[in-house]
Amino acid sequence: MLARVCMGLALLVALPAWSQVEPSATGPAITPTDESPMQTPPPVSGEAYPTVVGAEMRSNYLTAGMTFTTAYDDNVLPGASAKPIADVTYSMWPTISLDQTNTRQRRTFIYSPGFTIYQSTSALNAVDQNAALDFQYRLSPHATISVRDSFLQSSNVLSQFNSTLGESISGSGQPPPAAVIVPFADQLSNLVNVVASYQFSRNSMVGAGGSFSSLSYPDPTEAAGLHDSNSRGGAAFYSHRLSSTQYLGAAYQYSRSQANAVPTPSETQTHAFSSFYTVYLKRSLSLSLEVGPQHFDASQSSSPPSSSWVPAALASIGWQRSHTNLAASYSRTVTGGGGLAGAFESSSANASASWQVEHAWVVASSASYAINKDLTPLFSSTSSSGHSILGAISLHHSVGERIRVEGGYDRMHESYSGIAVISAAPDIDRGFISVSYQFTRALGR
Repeated sequence: MLARVCMGLALLVALPAWSQVEPSATGPAITPTDESPMQTPPPVSGEAYPTVVGAEMRSNYLTAGMTFTTAYDDNVLPGASAKPIADVTYSMWPTISLDQTNTRQRRTFIYSPGFTIYQSTSALNAVDQNAALDFQYRLSPHATISVRDSFLQSSNVLSQFNSTLGESISGSGQPPPAAVIVPFADQLSNLVNVVASYQFSRNSMVGAGGSFSSLSYPDPTEAAGLHDSNSRGGAAFYSHRLSSTQYLGAAYQYSRSQANAVPTPSETQTHAFSSFYTVYLKRSLSLSLEVGPQHFDASQSSSPPSSSWVPAALASIGWQRSHTNLAASYSRTVTGGGGLAGAFESSSANASASWQVEHAWVVASSASYAINKDLTPLFSSTSSSGHSILGAISLHHSVGERIRVEGGYDRMHESYSGIAVISAAPDIDRGFISVSYQFTRALGR
């Protein structure tokens, strides 16, 4: 996977460049008019709301840097015993990133391998990888395609380069599979999303897309009670611009998720029909709602199948100012996979905020709450219902143009009685301090 990402970067760098900035899919750079190209509204764009503020906002640059982090985790071996085991970690994250924007395309790439050492539990020492690719290209004045790919090889989810939980919130598309977070288990995950749109009249647009996600645990003993899984699907939509700031449309989404539970794997298929409405209240503020029925079919070789119609909903809001950034979302949908066996009704709420209190000081916080309700209790290999609560806060200070110091606190609580890896000790508290150095070079326009 990493090789494909790097090859994609090489191809993108070779493309010709233009000099002006393209509006974002989640919020227009200028207030749209009936004569301007339509935006792809958040419910169908597949793009996350931006999370940076102030001096952090950049485009057309190449950056290389290094981050050193030390952290204290009060539960590095969840599930190993009823009494949590604490440890101190030391991490090093070299990073290279590219961000280039022009009138017809935007390409963003980041790659960061990680090296983490545990002071006492040295068996957990590991090498991780984090890569992401985002490419948007305007084929013509009325046709656009976007491709997003993120890859993660992790032994410690909490120590990733973006250490604060919930760094970005998606206001669009079908939420990813409901997943149980196992912070200190080796895991590989990949998420690919492709969306193409075509504006065939002044105020009407159609589009289609596809997605693929996978999650695997190379060492099953570190994730007892969870299963390797994958999910794939497709979507189509119609969007109509009611006015310069309002969009109304309809969408269809299909997904097929598989959980490789031994000895009886399970499969969940969903069909969702929805209507959505997006309003750009101001240049920097957008609100989206999406509701409709969803049908699911869940099957397992040794159990009777299960199917039903359920209501599904998605709401999101994004607010971006020069010194303040806020994003929040709520979703209710049926999903499968994500490490869980069977079909689950997943309800989740997420919020993140950033505030540049002074030129060199930024405060960031995030929170999320999710409930996963088992819809297939008769399956012989099914995961239990449960919930998770996550919260984080951080403060970072820029020292000159190249050095940044950050400190933060993360807390996570999960309750899944049937998942051995977290049922004995479900709470994790983490405090960290990091120092980053980066070198930035502007790219030609």
